[in-house]
Amino acid sequence: MNPSKNSETVVTADAVEGSWVYRQAPEKMRPYLKLARLDRPIGVWLLLWPCWWSLALAPSFEFGLQVLYLFVLFGIGALAMRGAGCTYNDMVDRDFDGQVARTKSRPIPAGEVTMKQAAAFLALQCLIGLGVLLQLGSFAIMVGLGSLLLVAAYPFMKRITYWPQAWLGLTFNWGALVGWATLEGSLGWPAIILYLGGVFWTLGYDTVYAHQDREDDALIGVKSTALALGENTRLWIAGFYALFVFSLIAAGMLAKLGGVYYIGIALAALHLGVQVKKIDINDPDICLQIFRSNISFGWIVFACILVGQITK
Repeated sequence: MNPSKNSETVVTADAVEGSWVYRQAPEKMRPYLKLARLDRPIGVWLLLWPCWWSLALAPSFEFGLQVLYLFVLFGIGALAMRGAGCTYNDMVDRDFDGQVARTKSRPIPAGEVTMKQAAAFLALQCLIGLGVLLQLGSFAIMVGLGSLLLVAAYPFMKRITYWPQAWLGLTFNWGALVGWATLEGSLGWPAIILYLGGVFWTLGYDTVYAHQDREDDALIGVKSTALALGENTRLWIAGFYALFVFSLIAAGMLAKLGGVYYIGIALAALHLGVQVKKIDINDPDICLQIFRSNISFGWIVFACILVGQITK
């Protein structure tokens, strides 16, 4: 596949500064790497964390090569499916993206990739994701396939509801069910509570993210929680994060994790509290900084679960 006629790759508005995509990747591949958002890898982490948390939370979890293999497998799957989701989203939203300052530099509206090329790239990423899914047990495969409707519908939610971030939460946290199902061959309440709580986590961080575009969104008729919540955003996000923390506590109790886990979750809650305090809905740079800080938050929760398993 070759990118369309533009010879110079446009740097995406909110790409990580100095991203390897623009420094080291072959020039012909850069538009596709942009399409998969590899110049902004946080989305991979946000998709991956519920998977890793759930794997570590499961009763059958044991340190060893098997679980290491599963961590790597889910990492590849998150990379492929986040890229596929972004590609699909950009194909559906190509007309909207061209009207928004932050998104008009994406490969399709920027003319770097045609719709046919994007469709071929989407198929390739989906095949990689399918290859990963088929490595899991039959029950986990069925659970994983259950997310397809959520993924397919997500780009259209911003057209019909002011709460598309809630739908994104249902989609992005599905891995909390798949990870548990992979090790247990069934679903359990810790995984279900982790999944439901994760929806509120996503509602929080993606509402902050959406504030970068709220003025453009209002002009072109795109809906979001940023527009719905407005000046009350900080209070709502505090509530979303509080519900998520309660879900982490409940999931840990049901999984019978050791007491150190709850000390760690208190630190994780403090991290979210700092996010809430720093919110400035009128400063896009701060919104992006808060959004990206959830990578660190994910590591804190992951470490808490692992220590909780060791000490239970």
